[in-house]
Amino acid sequence: MTERPVVKRTARAILLDGDAASEQEMILIKRTKPGREPYWITPGGGVEPEDATVVDALHREVDEELGAKVSDVVPCFVDTVSHSTHHAAHGVKVQHFFVCRLQTMDLSRRHGPEVDEPCGQYEVVRIPFSREGIASVEVVPPSLRAYLSANIEGVRALLADDLG
Repeated sequence: MTERPVVKRTARAILLDGDAASEQEMILIKRTKPGREPYWITPGGGVEPEDATVVDALHREVDEELGAKVSDVVPCFVDTVSHSTHHAAHGVKVQHFFVCRLQTMDLSRRHGPEVDEPCGQYEVVRIPFSREGIASVEVVPPSLRAYLSANIEGVRALLADDLG
């Protein structure tokens, strides 16, 4: 199989709040678009030309979508899917998922296209960071939902103080 060109990259946050595993929550965005069933996404979005790095894009996106600051940003999962736009030839979209801790969040600071010109609704929600919590909502992409369900403990371990 030939290698496919990367035509889009995104940075997304597996955003955790709370220290005790039993009380830890994941912050998601419930997307409701006209004529579609709701689905839940991790905060984040496309890497823009002005972003020096993928991590810089992550920080910009969580600021835009949540008015939030994050810390302890650790690469966690990568998802590659077919993607084409009217601007680019057919290729793949690479989604970089980072587990990180919520430091602050002020929803009144939200800005950017999702807030200024929304297509449907963007509702910030919290779910328990547990298998039951993940199963309670339709997290997309499905590959992320499966990864999180199988790796709750491992994802938490990526934020351990002794990771280095």
